[in-house]
Parts: sequence; structure tokens; C-alpha cells
Amino acid sequence: MRINTNAASLIAQEAAANTTKNVSSSLEKLSTGLRINKASDDASGLAIADKLRTQASSIGQSISNGNSAVSLTQIADKAMSEQSNILDIVKTKLVQAATDTTSQEGRAAIGKDVKKLLDQLDNIAKQTNYNGTTLLQASAAGTGSATSLTFQMGEKLADTIVTTAGVQANAIGLGVSGLRSAAAAGTSAGGFDAAGARGFMTTVDSAINTLNGWRADFGSTQNQLESAIRNQMTQQTNIKAAESVIRDVDYAAESSNFNKQNIISQAGTYAMSQANASQQNVLRLLQ
Repeated sequence: MRINTNAASLIAQEAAANTTKNVSSSLEKLSTGLRINKASDDASGLAIADKLRTQASSIGQSISNGNSAVSLTQIADKAMSEQSNILDIVKTKLVQAATDTTSQEGRAAIGKDVKKLLDQLDNIAKQTNYNGTTLLQASAAGTGSATSLTFQMGEKLADTIVTTAGVQANAIGLGVSGLRSAAAAGTSAGGFDAAGARGFMTTVDSAINTLNGWRADFGSTQNQLESAIRNQMTQQTNIKAAESVIRDVDYAAESSNFNKQNIISQAGTYAMSQANASQQNVLRLLQ
């Protein structure tokens, strides 16, 4: 029996220190809701969870990109819908001007209406934009064709959706600038008589078909975007769930572990007191 070194007490102290560390770790997990609070908790798990979190965040931004792109396509479609209405009215007025029951004065009035309608068609092409990007022609000042737009719909370089290039929904692009000039000149120049009106009816039909083609392209792009958004939302949900399995604490299991460690801690404290008390027996030998 030795008194200089109490091996039993040292062992009990070491066990108590480890148990205290385990209790503290368990309390940290229960208070934060995370199974992994630092790299030492699970180094490989932390690396995987961080990668999943980055992926989920990137997909979240892709969903936001997609919603913005859908808004863009809707703006373009609504604008072209109004342009289509204008062309419908122009066609109706040309039919009216093409009949010989319409007087020259009537045709002159119709010409003025047609000219103003086509001016408004150009105004729509000029003004339609999303966040400063002109959608129906090259720019607010440029009447050339609009360039294609690229929407980033994923975390990879190739995860993009591209709009159709070449949209030029103005009088020049739709081929009705000649009609506007004739309408502006009126009947005095001889370009807006009954025969001329009949000829321009085909021109307007072609313009309507061209415009409908561009609307269809934007509609297809919108459908593609909405499908991509739904897919991204599903992916994001699954990735977040996978991250949660790795990073988040299971409260039922961790509560059970905390209770176990707490009981062990109390038992260790009792064992330490017993180990220290056992040395008191040496005094009896000296009596």
C-alpha cells in the first residue's frame, strides 16, 4: 500500500477529464443543433457537408437566375402581344382601304392611322427592356437585331439556356417600313390607293407570322426555364437533406448520449472520492 502515488485516483481523474470533455461536446451539439461544430468532430464529414452546402447555395442562385429570366421572357412576350394587336388593326385598316367603297379622303385618314400605329410598334420595340437590356431590337437607339441572351441555370459552365438571336420586332425587322412610308405619304403620292393597300395586306401577314415565330421562341425558352427551375428546386431540397444528415445533430440519439455521459461523470466523481478515501486506511496501519 503506497501513499506517494495514488494510481486509482489518477485513473479516476483521467476518466473524469475525458467524461467532462464528452459532456461538454454533447452539450455543444444539443445547443447548436449541429453534430459537426468543428473539424475535429468529423473532418471528412465536414468537408462533404461544406461541399454540399456550396452546391445548394449555387443552385439557389440558379433558381433566382431562372425566375428573373422567366420575368424577362414574359416582358418580351407581353410586348410582342401588343405589337401583334397593332398589326391586326393595321391589317383591318388595309382591308378597309382596299375596297373601292372607301373614298380617297377615307384612305388618307386610314393612312395617318396606320402610320401612327407603326410608329407605336417601333416605340414598343425601343422601350421594351429588362434591367436595361433591350429585348426586341439591338438597343434603344439601334434598330438592328437583338443578340441572344444566356441564362446561367446551374453550377457548371455548361448549365446555360440561351434565347434565340435575331429578334428585330420593329418596322424594319418586320418588313413594314415601306408600308409606313406609303401611309405617311398618303394618297397624294399614289402609294396608298386601293391597289397599294391590297399589296400591303400580304406584307402585314408576313410580319404577323414573323412576330409569332419570335413569340413562340420566347415561349419555348420560358417553358425550358420553368422546367429547369423545378428540377433545380428538387435538387436543392435533396442536397440540403443530404447535408442535414451529415451536419445536423440527431436530438434523440444525442440526448441519450448526454444522459449517459452525465451519469458516467457522476459515477466518476464518486469513484475519485473513493480512491482518495482508500489512502486513509494507511493511517490505521500506523496506529
